Amino acid sequence: MGLQKSSFQFLKKLEKNNTREWFTENKAAYDVAKDDVKALLSQIEDNLNKTDEIEKAKLYRIYRDVRFSKDKTPYKTHYALSLARATAYRRGGYFIRLAPGSSMVGGGFYAPEASDLKHIRSHIAADASPLRKVLKAKKFKETFGELHGAQLKTAPKGFDKEHPDIDLLRYKNFYAFKDFTDAEVQSDDFAKQVNTTLKAIRPFFDYMSDILTHDLNGHSLLDQS
Repeated sequence: MGLQKSSFQFLKKLEKNNTREWFTENKAAYDVAKDDVKALLSQIEDNLNKTDEIEKAKLYRIYRDVRFSKDKTPYKTHYALSLARATAYRRGGYFIRLAPGSSMVGGGFYAPEASDLKHIRSHIAADASPLRKVLKAKKFKETFGELHGAQLKTAPKGFDKEHPDIDLLRYKNFYAFKDFTDAEVQSDDFAKQVNTTLKAIRPFFDYMSDILTHDLNGHSLLDQS
């Protein structure tokens, strides 16, 4: 299944009329679009649960937090969805952004805790070859192209700026995504395409889950027995 054209049409109208008055008058149309997005999210969750374990699927609120923003328009002009993986053994989260002319599907680690980020870097510094193998894999490159994420301009504290893997050590967050056209999002097999895309990021999640649950000697950080 895919997104109904009317759900994108609502966003196009909202972008031209981003006021509380207009939204209140058209709340019924938004409710229909929201139900459409939720149905799509439910299908995506069902598909993922065949090969992964999803703890929570979420459609984010359309209301913007404008308290600290120069842009005071009250509503988002996209649908934002996320799917959290279950248990401490499965790290990483999937995300989906649906908007006319600007839709994407991907996943990763947007804001790792400081301790997790240091742990990730320590593993990369010790041996980056497993991560490089994942990022150079044909399926990953064909689907996502490359790893994305904000990077430091120099070496992180405690790491040598001349380290041979400094390009990976500078990352502050780690994610990959694939863009989709409006026609693809509205096609009958979009949920299937999403599933194929998100399965392609699984080797990256498997790598990150492994290093985040083990110390540098390979001992589990979760097994307390």
